[in-house]
Amino acid sequence: MINAQRIADLVSEQKLTYPVALEVVRSSSLYTVHTPVPAGHDQFEEGLFAKYMTAFAHKMGLTWNELMDLGRENPGTPGEKFSMSVFACNTCQEVNGVSWLHGKVSREMFAPIWKGYFPEELHVGYVTNGVHMATWTASEWQKLYTETFGPEWNNDLSNPKLWEKIYTLRDEDVWETHQVLKRKLIEYIKGKYKKNWLKNQGDPGRVMTVLESIDPNALIIGFGRRFATYKRAHLLFSNLDRLRAIVNNPNRPVQFVYTGKAHPADGGGQGLIKRIVEISKLPEFQGKIIFLENYDMGLARRLVTGVDIWLNTPTRPLEASGTSGQKAEMNGVLNFSVLDGWWLEGYVKGAGWALTEKRTYDNQEHQDQLDAATIYSMLENEIIPLYFAKNSKGYSSEWVMYIKNSIAKIAPHFTTKRMIDDYLERFYSKLSHRSAQLVAADYAKAKELAAWKADIRAVWDAIQLEVVSMPDFTVNQFRVGNNYDVEVKLTNVGSLTGFGVELVIHNLKGEDTQKIKVAELEQTRIEPNALFYRLSYKATRAGSFSFALRIFPKHPDLPHRQDLCLVKWFY
Repeated sequence: MINAQRIADLVSEQKLTYPVALEVVRSSSLYTVHTPVPAGHDQFEEGLFAKYMTAFAHKMGLTWNELMDLGRENPGTPGEKFSMSVFACNTCQEVNGVSWLHGKVSREMFAPIWKGYFPEELHVGYVTNGVHMATWTASEWQKLYTETFGPEWNNDLSNPKLWEKIYTLRDEDVWETHQVLKRKLIEYIKGKYKKNWLKNQGDPGRVMTVLESIDPNALIIGFGRRFATYKRAHLLFSNLDRLRAIVNNPNRPVQFVYTGKAHPADGGGQGLIKRIVEISKLPEFQGKIIFLENYDMGLARRLVTGVDIWLNTPTRPLEASGTSGQKAEMNGVLNFSVLDGWWLEGYVKGAGWALTEKRTYDNQEHQDQLDAATIYSMLENEIIPLYFAKNSKGYSSEWVMYIKNSIAKIAPHFTTKRMIDDYLERFYSKLSHRSAQLVAADYAKAKELAAWKADIRAVWDAIQLEVVSMPDFTVNQFRVGNNYDVEVKLTNVGSLTGFGVELVIHNLKGEDTQKIKVAELEQTRIEPNALFYRLSYKATRAGSFSFALRIFPKHPDLPHRQDLCLVKWFY
């Protein structure tokens, strides 16, 4: 609710009206949404919200219902909860998701706020998350990078050309660097967990067997994250017979290390942890499936530097971004993940493995079964054979090439440096520039824009559209290559001229990648209380289409259409 406080401060201290204060606050605000999962978007019943916020409406210069409507998708709807995310969207000029796919999902999720526009037309953008190189990259890799890339590499982290120098390294150096960190992980696990396991797990023999069985020569696959149910930690355990065969091959040993925490109120997540722990205690999985409790940053740092593969299996498209895999690939750890979140952008063939982002089944249980079978198949037929295709020097040169590809082709695109560059370019700079314009000269531009919006709202309901000329497609066939003239008139506009009219063409073919085409009409003349518009449209595509005309407010100082989201459709 920081924007509520900022508005209240401007009303109180600068004596601004609410509409002007809102213009000022919005022009300097960005809402970064971090999840499409409903539990991540707090909503409050009006009674509970009123208990704490009743006095705040007056401080902002609003009635109670006006404050409630700022948090409602459907303003004026009694009983609709106050959504913190809707409030953020209504009080921020810009909104962004944290990956390309999450930006798309967020446009669809927030579309009900800005009625009259299709999701793909919304201003909601994205900046894909990145991770801080110096924090999450092991010192062994940092030393190797400095020697290979040069002493100034930390100042140019998002330069792909620099990272390509990893190919000049000897395979032995890459392999040994990873093996050092793998051995450190194993020693860390033994050192951290031995005492507690002996104290709490009741069977010293089993504990020592587990600890002694952690094998640096095995392919170690890590899974560490919040145990929310959409993360699907259970997928690997869908077919225990198949899993048993994978982990009990003496010639190709494979071990899985799981860790994570569930929210105290998340019974489903807690159940997943309980299930994994139970399986890990079965004789055939003892020392092959290992669950490490007390997940924290220290353990996370060891895992993302020491395992061979980082496994991620979220339900599409609920992984907003994910960053653990980004930390892993900077440390020579390969990703095996669903093409969701950041990995949809990051995946490069020959630098990791991916499960398709496309759903085969609407039924989630069936989709889970298919994905589990795909994981088993890829482990059995691709990943495990590649890892154990070792040469006379004791390592797989093909595996090392995957590591080099991952570092060269993926790492530079997922650093904090690149992320901050994107935020500056896409959001921060334009917010800073526009905010400075609006507050200059005692908020002159903000006051002007707020007054214009009030004038537009005053006449909006009365505006009518009259067709002056329009092709009649019930009589004349629509033909590709032909020009069609459209002329319309807006009435009841008073003395205002800031309105746009556009022809919206909707392709009715579901698979078409360009479903919406928009052509704005030109304002050709102004008469008392009326505006005239004209368009000559050339048909360029065949197919099945629907047509409509859309009216919207238009002003050069609006950052985007949704800043004053008034829309009228005429069919």
